[in-house]
Amino acid sequence: MKATPLTLKKRLALELWRQKENSIRKEHPLRQLFWECTLRCDLKCRHCGSDCKMKAESRDMPKEDFLRVLDSIARKTDPHKVFVVVSGGEPLMRRDIEECGRAIYEKGFPWGLVTNALHLTPQRWQGLLRAGIHTMAISLDGLEEDHNWMRGNDQSFQMVSQAIDMLVATEGFVFDIVTCVNRRNYPKLDAIKEFLIAKGVKRWRLLTVFPVGRAALDPDMRLTNEEFRGVFDYINKVREEGRIRADYGCEGFLGNYEGEVRNRLFACQAGVTVGSVMADGSIAACASIRADYHQGNIYKDDFMEVWENRYAAYRHREWMRTGECADCKYFRYCQGNGMHLRDGDGKLLLCHLHRLQET
Repeated sequence: MKATPLTLKKRLALELWRQKENSIRKEHPLRQLFWECTLRCDLKCRHCGSDCKMKAESRDMPKEDFLRVLDSIARKTDPHKVFVVVSGGEPLMRRDIEECGRAIYEKGFPWGLVTNALHLTPQRWQGLLRAGIHTMAISLDGLEEDHNWMRGNDQSFQMVSQAIDMLVATEGFVFDIVTCVNRRNYPKLDAIKEFLIAKGVKRWRLLTVFPVGRAALDPDMRLTNEEFRGVFDYINKVREEGRIRADYGCEGFLGNYEGEVRNRLFACQAGVTVGSVMADGSIAACASIRADYHQGNIYKDDFMEVWENRYAAYRHREWMRTGECADCKYFRYCQGNGMHLRDGDGKLLLCHLHRLQET
């Protein structure tokens, strides 16, 4: 498949999608809220975008501070429509994460967790279930040797494998296994797929590593353009097989691959339907955005006042028409790519479509 030129069918679908997304930008209903509850992490992942550490320089945010944010949201919108994603760092390094989850749940917000599973013991899993957890995303970046190499811990794969068994055994619980595709695990995607299917996993999300944090300095994280395209051809093949639901992550406009490798067309939702509260209280958008596009701070500002009246850089993207985006005829659909792929000066770090066109 060629990423461009777009087929007539694809162009029509994208035009309809663009009109819908323009309407959503105007309304900007908050639908997902990330809480970076800690910057502590006990792994040394080669691709980490936030460069978290065992002992973070900033303290964990007290749950009471975040709960006040939820109160602000509940005064303006239905909490049942706002999904809280607890992230980090590694959330399970907080001994009170079950208490945090229970408090979120009791305020009417559905919630889920993003974890490396290193501390997901059977006891903690039962505690999270009692706290009303709705979903979970667990990272698996290969079979044992490759995963442990990626994560920098010899016990990581074993704990992930155990965690998968616990989640699969919990009837009706919805979870994703997330794989960051790199040069080392790219040739072994089939082996990872078969491992997950044998375990009973239903949902597999594949990501390509973007050049931020540690990944920016590690050549093993950067796929060749041919491998980059190969990821999407592979996802297409797996989806056609129908044995496990495979999706590409939410980032990047992909031309004719749109509608083929994930269940929705591309539109960056950062600051449109997705907000975040960072560990230092900063009010931001997608937690993957590491450049400073913060809109305020919960210790000085009311979250919903900020959500309703700021975020112009996220919702009005014409400022992104610079550099390689300046005369791109697909800007109307891409809108300058994901906000997490812009540096502090607004420069685009990675164009998915450009890489696909180079192969």
